[in-house]
Amino acid sequence: MSVGAIDSLWRFPVKSFGGEKLDRVAFDEKGLLGDRAYALVDKETGKVVSAKSVKLFPELLNCSAVYVDSPEMNQEIPPVQITLSDGTSVASDSEDVDQVLSGFFGKDVTLARAAPDDYTIDQYHPDVENLDPTGHRDISVEQKLGSALFKEMGVDSPLPPGSFMDVFPISVMTTSTLDHLQALRPESNFDVSRFRMNVIVKTSDPGFVENSWVGSTVTIGNNVQLIVTMPDPRCVMVTLSQSGIPQDTQVLRTLVAHNRLDIMGSGQFPCAGVYAVVVAGGSVGMNDTVVLG
Repeated sequence: MSVGAIDSLWRFPVKSFGGEKLDRVAFDEKGLLGDRAYALVDKETGKVVSAKSVKLFPELLNCSAVYVDSPEMNQEIPPVQITLSDGTSVASDSEDVDQVLSGFFGKDVTLARAAPDDYTIDQYHPDVENLDPTGHRDISVEQKLGSALFKEMGVDSPLPPGSFMDVFPISVMTTSTLDHLQALRPESNFDVSRFRMNVIVKTSDPGFVENSWVGSTVTIGNNVQLIVTMPDPRCVMVTLSQSGIPQDTQVLRTLVAHNRLDIMGSGQFPCAGVYAVVVAGGSVGMNDTVVLG
């Protein structure tokens, strides 16, 4: 059943930095080629730097990175050109990249290509009622992510060791969800950039359309196939200011009020979009058809 077509495609070369909007992307068994290939690591703590750690690294989303050359299948990931929010620019393969980044963030960081085995971040939970099932409010909590999270849970990881992905390799959202959220709260700005998705599907049905896709296979274009694994629980990141979009905790409160879903039996979380894994890779372009089932 055709559910829509590709509306936009996004790749984020450096975790929690601004990304690239692309006309065409490639998928391999690990995910979208070149996505979250780099990240900052705090040298003092060994933790991965994330915009979820907004109290420690408030400027991440206002920095950006683009690939110098397009990543290619079965090739080394190319360098990226980083632009910090003060206008400073530095290449990832520059000898002074860590010095420049550390000076800007005021912490001793390194630009890494692989996550630590014990992939941990400091996640800030804002003061929003019913956001976190465990009751955390206005506090930062250590959180394992990536393959370390699944190891802690005692289950097989959909992510390889060293991946900087949070939980699953691909994120998908529909224009229906964005339109529905905007209609629920017209005063807020539900710009697609807030949600940092890989794939935006243009759909016509109303509401949180992709909620019903969990467990289904999605075929994009001629050959790319994804299995939708679970809803995408949202956090403080969707509330943060970036590129002219204002800070707004009402974005998260709207999701809490209208789309709290069970996540792997661990409680009800506010969700927008879905996670997926790749079962057949290939190339995807703008306006490619999206088929469910």
